[in-house]
Amino acid sequence: MKKLPPRVLLSSYQPWATMDRDAQEEALNSLYFKHKGIYFDARNTSPEVIDDIEHMEIRDDDVFLVTYPKSGTIWTQQILSLIFNEGHRNGTEQVETIERVPWIEYNVMNMDFKSRPSPRLFSSHLPYYLMPRGLKYRMGKILYVCRNPKDVMVSYYHFIRMIPYLKYTIDWETLFEVFLSGRVTGGSWFDHVRGWYTHKEDFNILIVTYEEMKKDLRSAVKKICKFMGVNLDEKAIDTVVERATFKNMKHDPLANYESIPSDLLDKTKGHFLRKGTVGDWKSIMTVAQSEKVDEIYKEKMGDLPINFLSDLNEENAS
Repeated sequence: MKKLPPRVLLSSYQPWATMDRDAQEEALNSLYFKHKGIYFDARNTSPEVIDDIEHMEIRDDDVFLVTYPKSGTIWTQQILSLIFNEGHRNGTEQVETIERVPWIEYNVMNMDFKSRPSPRLFSSHLPYYLMPRGLKYRMGKILYVCRNPKDVMVSYYHFIRMIPYLKYTIDWETLFEVFLSGRVTGGSWFDHVRGWYTHKEDFNILIVTYEEMKKDLRSAVKKICKFMGVNLDEKAIDTVVERATFKNMKHDPLANYESIPSDLLDKTKGHFLRKGTVGDWKSIMTVAQSEKVDEIYKEKMGDLPINFLSDLNEENAS
């Protein structure tokens, strides 16, 4: 893959609330670039890198974790790493999760993917149509994790406020509208989830929800192991579950992404791993906003048999 462009720090923005629509669009264009219908972080990738991914050589035992941003990616990276790496489970290998399960579109470490030993684990936020061509012929395996859009939105709001090159504070109301329009990294949540679900027959894929993992992590781990063809004894599964709890990951320097450089994330304003809960949207979203999300969800996703818990006390997890 081609090397990434140098990081660029942006420093001349004003609050969107004081800008007209044209100025807001100009600010967004400086934050991201749009390519083939999707917005990408301009600091860490390029259109050339995205285009090259289609030609990435796929092995039959490759594993891809795919998510929309802020949908439990780091958590599931940890789970996959623990499932596939006995040394990680035993605490004998000091390798960060971001190296064990690297991003294919944000290869900030410029890794040589071809030289990685099998089975290779990868992460991605890409929509189905931008993934490597070989996956579309049911080569490799894909684990797709999706999360309640309301919690995704709130998590994204707290995350974007940690980006140091944003020299203004983005308010919740602005982020709410921008998110629903799809003008964020990853594009539209609705298009991303719908695209993967409606094209699932084209891939060798297991779809799970963040909420079902939170409700019963052990059952989710077993389900993932079965799909991946990995046989772990009960003791090993216990270890995976224990080391993948939010509390343990929060304090695990190999898993918590605290090593990310300060020019990418200002950790004085928060942490990459924040709460990891279900229903946090209730702390900030108004009734009117919640109803608006519900209305859009019904319009765009109502024909799909996917149900997301908005609270862990709800029944009938998907």
